[in-house]
Amino acid sequence: MIGGRQPLRGRRPGDRRIRVERPHAQFFRYTGKGVMTAKPAAIAPTTAFGKAVWSAKKILIGRPLATEEEIGERLTKKKALAIFSSDAISSSAYATDEILHVLVVAGAIGIMATLNVAFAIAIMLAVVSTSYRQIGHAYPNGGGAYAVSMENLGKLPALVAAGALLVDYILTVAVSTSSAVQQITSALPSLLPWNVVIGVLAIVLITLGNLRGIRESGNIFAIPTYLFVGGAVLMIVLGAYRIIVEGAGTPAPAILPGTSGAPEALTIFLLLRAFAGGSVALTGTEAIANGVPAFKPPESRNAASTLTAMAILLGVLFVGITFLSVNFGIVPIADQTVIAQVSSRVYGADSIGFYLFQAFTALILILAANTSYNAFPRLAAILAEDGFMPRQFAFRGDRLAYTLGIGILATLAMLLVILFNADTHALIPLYSVGVFVSFTLSQGGMVRHWLRVRGDRWTRRLGINAVGCVLTGVVSVVVLIEKAPDSLLVAVIIPILVLLMLFINRQYNNSNRELAVREDLVIGPPHRQERVVVPVPGLTRAVVQAVNFGRALTEDVQMIHVTDDVEEGEKLRARMERQLPGVPFVIVESPYRSLVRPFVTYLDVTTRDPDALTLVIIPEYVARHWWERLLYNQMADRLRKELLGRPNTVVANVPYRKENEPHKVVPPPAATPGASGPPAAPDG
Repeated sequence: MIGGRQPLRGRRPGDRRIRVERPHAQFFRYTGKGVMTAKPAAIAPTTAFGKAVWSAKKILIGRPLATEEEIGERLTKKKALAIFSSDAISSSAYATDEILHVLVVAGAIGIMATLNVAFAIAIMLAVVSTSYRQIGHAYPNGGGAYAVSMENLGKLPALVAAGALLVDYILTVAVSTSSAVQQITSALPSLLPWNVVIGVLAIVLITLGNLRGIRESGNIFAIPTYLFVGGAVLMIVLGAYRIIVEGAGTPAPAILPGTSGAPEALTIFLLLRAFAGGSVALTGTEAIANGVPAFKPPESRNAASTLTAMAILLGVLFVGITFLSVNFGIVPIADQTVIAQVSSRVYGADSIGFYLFQAFTALILILAANTSYNAFPRLAAILAEDGFMPRQFAFRGDRLAYTLGIGILATLAMLLVILFNADTHALIPLYSVGVFVSFTLSQGGMVRHWLRVRGDRWTRRLGINAVGCVLTGVVSVVVLIEKAPDSLLVAVIIPILVLLMLFINRQYNNSNRELAVREDLVIGPPHRQERVVVPVPGLTRAVVQAVNFGRALTEDVQMIHVTDDVEEGEKLRARMERQLPGVPFVIVESPYRSLVRPFVTYLDVTTRDPDALTLVIIPEYVARHWWERLLYNQMADRLRKELLGRPNTVVANVPYRKENEPHKVVPPPAATPGASGPPAAPDG
């Protein structure tokens, strides 16, 4: 007996016991009345190839995680700081470079002004981080600038913010990995010809780490982040001691090496350009507010604490590294980054401390891309749920990660690294435009939010967001102008993304209207006439199975054979009448050798009732191996595509496998009075 209750005799006379067999217990478990929950065995593949892929996935990304395990994937503040803050913290490794690359033309005066620009950026960091703390509390479901703008400013500003963030996240991965490659080649110049390959491999490794899930990526990426922070803080302390106490500082000379002629004047425009370049230090500040749902409860409070810690660390590292570079008289050179020069002065050139710190810097820059790997897929999923991105972006993979978003992000970032030859300075002009646009929109949305909601201490909060909106708005304009014409490329890409999201949303809205069912509508059994049509290439077991399936649905079943050889068709008719009696067989001659269009046209001309339902049953042979599938069902696929969208037509595929038992021919059902026969073939 399979399943149910089976009486068994005990060892002693009179003993009785019942064994209840549940064959589904291996695959499902009851979780409620009429509810069965699938176990891991229910989703395991059955083919040899599928099992091999399954095993490889478990090795690379781990076992599948159930939805109820999501709470265990939430992040503590320590892990969240490593995951969400690595982008912002790592920008201290190249933000000073961007300031010095602009001010170096003003000579020693310009170099000395670098520290003032860094302080101005640190002040803006304090304002922006405080503003985003409020966003995390007000919008704990994530989404950041998009969610704030959608609720307070409307659809179009929200999509602009979303498009700007999506572009920024892609560039974050490309810039971070390219900067990491530069740190590696600064310590090992012999690897310079392999910079693009190293950058692409770094992105591949980060992608695999993130496909393992949020908690796993936190375990992988936490140590390098804290190693860099510890090494950088130690470097700043040692360097400041040597400069302040030992007097080891060496200010830059009046005329810098490698420059010709008198230095340029230090104008307000030059300072604005330097400010625009150094403002890349703020990129990534919004990531924590976007990822509030990834924190352990209480989510908003933990996210706010992490954001404050991140802002303090970033400010200390950025200003500290800039202070050391100015007082050591360091200027940008082609084969070594500014932070590498600072490290060599503090730890000693070619020392173990120098190489270790360069390794830590390269690691955190590679892992800084991890911020985007958490923020980009999550934002894409929110957009998909709102109908502005393909719905596939909202589906989570085996490890509760948004697999499609991670894959798209990795692909586009690798493409940028290849196109720009892993050159950080070539990518930077594209970088900070998007993030400051989203900053401005989010702060403007929060101003509207406080005016609308008010609440406790709303005037103070309104003031913070208003100041942040003005500051980031001014910086957005400065960055766009000072980094032109490269920045204009992003200014074009963002509107294109907005138009694409609007198009997707319109398509979803149209389909929802077409598929909507009124809530007051009670749907009864169908009353339309039905007919079944089976296209037959010959008499096979697959055809017999399809015909039998049609007979089980209705009496009106008809076989159609399209051919350019009528004699062979008549031979097939004779065999069909002998082995499948009672099923009308129609030959459609096609002298032009077309098979699909004559079949569809035949359906059109033989449709007696325009409201009748035509069920086209297509027999298919299912091959055992993937490579065999290239040899079969090509015509069936073409026919299915041709019938797609035909009014009052349902297409059903009836697959036949070699393992199937031979089907006996089912005799036709007895005719009932008044039943109409199958449609006749057209004359001629």
